[in-house]
Amino acid sequence: MITSLRRVFSTKNTFLMVRQMKDYAAVGKNLFWQRQMIYFAVLVLAGYYYSLRLALITAVLIALSELYDSFIFRRILAWNGRDAAVSRKLLNSLYVGTVLSASVIVFYAVALAVSQGPGTHFMSLFFLFAAALFAAMNNHQLLPVLITRMVLYGIAFIFIPLWDIYEARAPFGSDLWAQMFTSLFVLYFVIDCSRVYLSFYRSSLNQMEALRAENRRSQEAYKAKTEFVSTMSHELRTPLTSIKGSIDLACAGHLGPLSKQAEQVMVIAQRNCTRLINLIDEILDLQKIEAGRMHFSMTTFDISQMIEQAVSSSAPFAGRLGVQLTFEGSDQPMLVHGDPARIEQVLTNMISNAAKFSPEGSCVRIRVEPSDDSVRVSVIDEGAGLSEDDRDRVFDKFSQVDSSDTRKIGGTGLGMNISKQIIQAHGGNIDYSKNPTRGTTFYFELSLATVS
Repeated sequence: MITSLRRVFSTKNTFLMVRQMKDYAAVGKNLFWQRQMIYFAVLVLAGYYYSLRLALITAVLIALSELYDSFIFRRILAWNGRDAAVSRKLLNSLYVGTVLSASVIVFYAVALAVSQGPGTHFMSLFFLFAAALFAAMNNHQLLPVLITRMVLYGIAFIFIPLWDIYEARAPFGSDLWAQMFTSLFVLYFVIDCSRVYLSFYRSSLNQMEALRAENRRSQEAYKAKTEFVSTMSHELRTPLTSIKGSIDLACAGHLGPLSKQAEQVMVIAQRNCTRLINLIDEILDLQKIEAGRMHFSMTTFDISQMIEQAVSSSAPFAGRLGVQLTFEGSDQPMLVHGDPARIEQVLTNMISNAAKFSPEGSCVRIRVEPSDDSVRVSVIDEGAGLSEDDRDRVFDKFSQVDSSDTRKIGGTGLGMNISKQIIQAHGGNIDYSKNPTRGTTFYFELSLATVS
């Protein structure tokens, strides 16, 4: 148990270190040109007003330091973060680069101050201050790196005024001592800024880790739910298919004559078995779509023939509801590229919905309309009609526009959601509009296939 806990903590610490190293390298790479502009401005001023030789020497040292850092940053960003030995090697390389770059800045500031002799040293101290504040804002990802920079800059901050006091043998009341105390105050300010930025960064890391952990738990829960639903659906479908087959045989009279009461009961059982099987099929389809495993047998086919088949197979269901189906087709062939079985599934669902919500004695019209490069298939009913505000509910999962206990025909609320995803997988569009008089028109559009 203890060994397992140690392994967990070690893995977490390794992950955080890799994250911090990559964040540090990314910031360092992104701020490359910003650093060069600062160096260029400082060196031009120093070369013009103080010492060209010092400016040139510092420029060479900066170039070498930047080349080294750029090389290490690219290695870290390209690294997969899995090898602990590589992690230690790259981390040590960062420490070396930190010492090099900070030492160059310290060298420039101290050399410039010493060459000027005792005085205010505005440029030297301001350059140190800018470098320290830049490190506080952008190098807080790795605490050892930040501490190393602050120690080197702090030594320079204290050395310059102390050297002036020593060289001038300045009394306690002189301006040089005031400069000394001012440097200490500025150093404290920079250190406090470092602490604040470090706190912000660590808080962000903790929040990101919490989000990652929550995301992992959500994915695991979703996967478990998906596997459970899929397994249960398969397990339920097998006995239900057998039960329905037996009931179909009994209703057809193959198992002997049934009394009138028994026949009524068997018809109810038959109808509800069909509903259960349809529900399971829809849940399985939904699971396949969400998992990206729904298979499409893509081919080029005449959509008019497919619509005729769908209308023919849906006619008995609509007839039981007292609704007539009418196909308003076209003589010209309309070829589309897709899975005819899945497109027929969408159309059958639209027709059954239209029949469910149409009054007895009404007519549901199925219309196909070609355009230049697409074809629209519409199902027009004479029901109460849907509002534009119902669009989200119509295409949502497990949603019924009529969710009352008194609705005429039951359903899962999955059909239109599955239909939408099937049409979108074919690169098409599915929607509806309210008719000018009464009823609703549901339609989907598909691109026409190019004929070579």
